[in-house]
Amino acid sequence: MMKRVYIGFTIAFWIAVAAIWGGSLLAPPGQRAVAQSPEPGYTLQDVAAHDSAEDCWMAIGGEVYELTAYLPQHPAPPSVILPSCGTDATRAYNTKNRGRPHSPYAASLLERYRIGRLERPATP
Repeated sequence: MMKRVYIGFTIAFWIAVAAIWGGSLLAPPGQRAVAQSPEPGYTLQDVAAHDSAEDCWMAIGGEVYELTAYLPQHPAPPSVILPSCGTDATRAYNTKNRGRPHSPYAASLLERYRIGRLERPATP
């Protein structure tokens, strides 16, 4: 008896999961997009306003990061990373200013500090 109840509930659970998943696929694309919150966008001008050890933002690879809390944890001395605060630091990040890329671990750490995307100004 208990085995049948267990099997019945298991089947009902997976049917419910499939129905929810299938229903989300049937929703019109416009409704799916509305459900997601818009991602903040920042310009280089916005980033440039945060150019100190007390308030450090960087644009890296088209994304914007708020790295103030990470600065004391960075393995290199502050003099290495501070000049990149308030700038598009993609080149500096990709080469560590010495031609060597950051590690995959550094990339995973960086994601924790992501606050939005970099918006490029419209070209006339």
